[in-house]
Amino acid sequence: MLLELVVSWILKGKPVGRVYDVLTSVSSGVLYQLPRLFFRSIELTSYIYVWENYRLFNLPCDSLWMWYLTFFGVDLCYYWSHRMAHEVSIIWSLHQVHHSSEDFNMSIALRISVFEVYISWVINKLGPLEWILNTPSHHRVHHGRNRCYIDKNYGAVLVIWDRIFGTFEAENEKVSYGLTHPINTFELFRVQFYQLHYVWTTFWITPGFWNKLSVIFKGPGWSPGKPRLGLLEDIPEVTGKEVPFSAPMSGSLQLYAFVHFALMLGFYEDTFADQSVLSQATLLLRTGYIILTLTSIGFLIEQRPGAPILETIRCSVFLMLYRLDYLKPFIPSLAFAFEILFSICIIYWGIRSVRQLASGHSKQL
Repeated sequence: MLLELVVSWILKGKPVGRVYDVLTSVSSGVLYQLPRLFFRSIELTSYIYVWENYRLFNLPCDSLWMWYLTFFGVDLCYYWSHRMAHEVSIIWSLHQVHHSSEDFNMSIALRISVFEVYISWVINKLGPLEWILNTPSHHRVHHGRNRCYIDKNYGAVLVIWDRIFGTFEAENEKVSYGLTHPINTFELFRVQFYQLHYVWTTFWITPGFWNKLSVIFKGPGWSPGKPRLGLLEDIPEVTGKEVPFSAPMSGSLQLYAFVHFALMLGFYEDTFADQSVLSQATLLLRTGYIILTLTSIGFLIEQRPGAPILETIRCSVFLMLYRLDYLKPFIPSLAFAFEILFSICIIYWGIRSVRQLASGHSKQL
């Protein structure tokens, strides 16, 4: 992703993404993976049990035609499951996380719901391959909020399914990325649960049993009296003058967030590498610290009033876990440097917290 940012700067004179947006996307990817620390073995055990006891037949792995047939079958299943994720409101509540970014870069492949790699800005068109493959151009369309691009190009590898089932659209106008109604936040858990909260509240205020079921199982644009997927006219028209939601972060604060996010990723990778030898208590404490870090960085990005206090708590928790050996330096030679860095951060954010509480209002960080 760093290489992507550098290359985009060279080719286009500007980065293809913003630091805080990339951090939000990678945060979603981290949150998506964390449950696997505890449930991956259950997932694998369940799969093996079902395969051993309930499989209908064995596929001959030495048959080339079987590999071809399986490839097309899996790709067709992906098309329909992806289409369902857009056309069933409750599933869209999870999938919308992936579409919430108003940038389009490699990091959005990681912007996934905790319950649920596509790089394409470099490539324009691929000639005849555009007829068969789901090329970068077609995938840009899929992430567009333009009316003509809504619910189009669901394919994984092949675009032939979209052409067959009437959901194909070529890239003919400039793509405006993101949701039709932007959520305007970089805070991780608001990104994750915004649409679920909307479905929940809409479910309770909608009269009638069948209408309530429709809120869940029809399209996200549906409301009583409208077609299953809603009306295209209800989607705001793209004017080309849309300005992506941004966070008023100073350069120094962006650097701070990036450094601490990178440190968190180091502990995250170390945790996954050593999970087989770590105690359950250690895994839980490390997971809690990682989630606390993701939350605190989201607060810093949006400069929430509670950001200084939460960051003071986070840095204090780090030192406590560090001293008790629940967190160990993934770079042993920098062990003392980590302690110094986080001690300084505690002092700085502690002072900011006291000043904020004393003044009775929040100031820009």
